[in-house]
Amino acid sequence: MKPKHGHQTGQTAQETLTVKMRPPAVALTLLGVFFRLDGLSGQRSKPDHGHDGGRTKTHHTRQHQNQPHIIFILIDDQGFNDIGYHNPTIQSPTLDKLAAEGVKLENYYVQPICTPSRSQLMTGRYQIHTGLQHSIIRPSQPSCLPSHMDTLPQRLQQLGYSTHMVGKWHLGFYRKACLPTRKGFDSFFGSLTGSVDYYSYGSCDGPGVCGYDLHDDEGVAWGYEGKYSTTLFTQRARKVLEGHQPTERPLFLLLSLQAVHTPLQPPKSYIYPYRDMANVARRKFAAMVSTVDEAVRNVTYALRKYGYYKNSVIIYSTDNGAQPFTGGSNWPLRGRKGTYWEGGVRGVAFVHSPLLKRRRRVSTDLLHITDWFPTLVGLAGGNISQSPGLDGFDVWSTISEGKASPRKEILHNIDPLHKPPAPTTAWTSSTEGDAVIQPKGTVLKKTLKKKKKKKKKKILRLQPKQKSAFKVKTSNKPHGFSHHAPKTKPKPKLNLKPNTEASPQQKTSTSHRPRPKQNTHGDRNALASGTSQPKTPPQKRLGFKSKSKRTLPQSQNLSESDQTKPRPDQVQFRLKSKSRRTLTRYRNTTQAGTAPPRPRPTPPPSVWDTLVQAAIRVGDWKLLTGDPGHGDWVPPQVLTSLPGRWWNLERASYKSPKLKSVWLFNITADPYERQDLADQRPDVVRQLLDRLAYYNRTAVPVYFPPDDPRANPDHHRGAWVPWVDEDEDPEGKYHGVYKKRKYSKKKKKKTKGRLCKLQSFFLKLNTRMMSSRI
Repeated sequence: MKPKHGHQTGQTAQETLTVKMRPPAVALTLLGVFFRLDGLSGQRSKPDHGHDGGRTKTHHTRQHQNQPHIIFILIDDQGFNDIGYHNPTIQSPTLDKLAAEGVKLENYYVQPICTPSRSQLMTGRYQIHTGLQHSIIRPSQPSCLPSHMDTLPQRLQQLGYSTHMVGKWHLGFYRKACLPTRKGFDSFFGSLTGSVDYYSYGSCDGPGVCGYDLHDDEGVAWGYEGKYSTTLFTQRARKVLEGHQPTERPLFLLLSLQAVHTPLQPPKSYIYPYRDMANVARRKFAAMVSTVDEAVRNVTYALRKYGYYKNSVIIYSTDNGAQPFTGGSNWPLRGRKGTYWEGGVRGVAFVHSPLLKRRRRVSTDLLHITDWFPTLVGLAGGNISQSPGLDGFDVWSTISEGKASPRKEILHNIDPLHKPPAPTTAWTSSTEGDAVIQPKGTVLKKTLKKKKKKKKKKILRLQPKQKSAFKVKTSNKPHGFSHHAPKTKPKPKLNLKPNTEASPQQKTSTSHRPRPKQNTHGDRNALASGTSQPKTPPQKRLGFKSKSKRTLPQSQNLSESDQTKPRPDQVQFRLKSKSRRTLTRYRNTTQAGTAPPRPRPTPPPSVWDTLVQAAIRVGDWKLLTGDPGHGDWVPPQVLTSLPGRWWNLERASYKSPKLKSVWLFNITADPYERQDLADQRPDVVRQLLDRLAYYNRTAVPVYFPPDDPRANPDHHRGAWVPWVDEDEDPEGKYHGVYKKRKYSKKKKKKTKGRLCKLQSFFLKLNTRMMSSRI
């Protein structure tokens, strides 16, 4: 029986179906519809009676619709000059378009090497709070992320996200509790070590210690040899997108590509567009950037195809600066991967999303890789206060709306294990405001009188034997620290104007420090702004006449120990007087008519041991201490060959001439770090050293254990897999520190005599002359 008005306006498919049914069926259908509507109306009129499952499901569906899909693309070793919108010779049209339509992050910082950057992305905490301050996690080391800290995927899982990771892990795997699937990811496909062959998936931890490294969840993924890793990882990412329902549950996908890390193995078809590049390494590196560009294009196409794009946030970031020895380029920035110069820590990054309120712009606000944890948790509707001790900030309003960034400073790192021998010069500053670089020991030499020469020589002989004043806390208790001031002890304000009242921990040393002159206009924001100001010399203070007339330059670190032995490599303030007496900054001062102090007063601790490798950014200012690493400006295609194995580049920086141990730059005015202002602005140096002292008091001990021979892939069918059972060894059992044997042999040779020391000196001098092409 055909309906007479099958095309009338308002007729539904249900009405058409009832016409075809028999009369009893029609009646039952109408009654069912009536009671269903009545039940719904009753639920709406009485919303507080009970907990209906349908309402709960509808509520979660609406909540999931408000939660965006998060796609985080992490690239390995891509430098500042290795993307198309910074360097037109690099062909990356997809990346350029996504960045142009989104927000380019041009003041974004990462860590100088792989493991620290990835650990801070996962935990939202500085590496001084995770014990990973030193180097990377090597394949044979029994180390990984601390078990008591929550991770970004774990928090997103709690908020209802489906979490997946594809690509490089490099955060430790010595036990199954360290694997990505135990750290919050529902699935994992990729490599666990730091560097893998792009076709064979072989990974080596030094000569002769090699194994297969490709894993699917917690098992070895055999049989993928011959498939290019960037293509393989992209295919798996598209498979994850295809198998997920975007309308039912939000998705977090971390695509951590191995490219463009060594070895340089691009497919030949990608090399051809760069055939005009003379440098072979640079040519291959650029080709690998093109493979990344194509991978991102395929992923974004899948996002549009499967219905993710309109409610998605795409984040693109590198993990550290490029390595010029392997074809990368950070030009015009200074330094390279593994250093704390801008070339090692300023990263390429952008955000692309239809959810951005202000798009097609460049952001110069200060951002750090630790900010992604609270930002993405907050974007997903979570409460960041449930993760104590975060060092990152929620910067979504900065990225999306262009508001000012809540971040004002970045602690790049404090590495107490990276402490070279004493430098040949020390950073000193006179009370006239002129900072002077003096050779080691000259302060003593110029201030002692002739009748005290014997005592002077004795002091100089004792200096090389002194131990480091830098100490790290040895407590094994887990520490949680918060970067946000209202929830913790208030941080000391960064004020160039001297404080009239010192804090309890500073009262012992404030009275002994030379104070800069007061600024009538106030210098509260001078440190953060980094504006150039006239030199502010410290106030001259009259010193007492000591009977012994000995100068005791002191060295002490931030741990505030009672070390009293003299060392010339610290920050020293001296008075230039006609009597040639040098007063250290900790020497007591007395007024007229008062009794002179003791001949050997116990000095208070100094601000910072400048031999310790550390770097901090506060406002426009950046301070580096110790050995920040290879600090040359390397234009593209200058270096033509790799000087050594990749593991040497990862673990040890090339020894640069240690002419000093303190550097200060105004990064906003001098982004290329060509004008060192440490001598001109000792007041700023002092304030930044105080900030390092503050952070160091919150640091946990470094965990960098020696290699475990049980990790050798020969014991596990030729693959890198977890080698420690969960019940066998407790976490944190290993207390030793990894050291290379060849370094200990060199140290033994140096202790033979003056002739060997002289030969070593000329050998180093010749090496430096050759490296500088003199």
